[in-house]
Amino acid sequence: MLVTSTPAEVKGVRFMVMSGEKAGGGNGNGSVAGAVEEERAGVSAPAQVPASALARASAQAPAPAPAPAQARVSLRERKKQLTYRAISDAAVAMFLERGFDKVSVAEVAAAADISKPTLFRYFPAKEDLALHRFADRDDEAARVVGGRAPGASPLEALRRHFLAGLDRRDPATGLCDAPQVLAFHRLLYGTPSLVARLYAYQGRSEAALARALGGGVTARLVAGQVIAVLRILAEENWRRIDAGESADRVYAGAVQAAEEAFVQLRSGLEPEGRG
Repeated sequence: MLVTSTPAEVKGVRFMVMSGEKAGGGNGNGSVAGAVEEERAGVSAPAQVPASALARASAQAPAPAPAPAQARVSLRERKKQLTYRAISDAAVAMFLERGFDKVSVAEVAAAADISKPTLFRYFPAKEDLALHRFADRDDEAARVVGGRAPGASPLEALRRHFLAGLDRRDPATGLCDAPQVLAFHRLLYGTPSLVARLYAYQGRSEAALARALGGGVTARLVAGQVIAVLRILAEENWRRIDAGESADRVYAGAVQAAEEAFVQLRSGLEPEGRG
């Protein structure tokens, strides 16, 4: 699971902001501190699972219910989300400029014009400042399964979703050569503590997908396998792009690898009947 975002500017560094929204608070001046104050004030490689087990887990997954009318996000919640993004984006700009390990939490707090205790209210660990953009993707696979079309299997829904991501060059698939995305991925994969923290986010993705598949040990094994496949596919795409290939050049191979991976998920590592 990688980053999805759109470009924005913070402190002269062009980088990525989640969900296409500009960083900054609701006070109109883009100030992190202003956003914090308004938010305070309440302004409204798992074990291989046999194909039969995967089929059982898929069959047990609750059928998607009719989509309810989308609940409105309260103004207070929106301000809170923007505050998280503003602080995170300010931190990422500094990390990209100087390196993750060379920027202290105190410096991030000072740049955001907030105190360290306030910063830690939003981000329990320094690594979360960089990985916040992954937070709203923790349940993406689960949402794909829960929102699949009537009659579609969970695995087929996930396959179509990943292929659609490749087609639109979603950074979550690793198939994105935008300079801002490349810079962030180099920061991420070049920092061991960020990679380690990312696995915790992926663990939450596995748990959410297992629940969407009906729960139980089999569902957990299937979810772990699916999330691992998605991660490996994305990492391989990123590896090729980081080595100098363009996203367009990698695309055909990425599609082929994804198709083969989902076939393997359906059938297992060995054909039935082989000892």
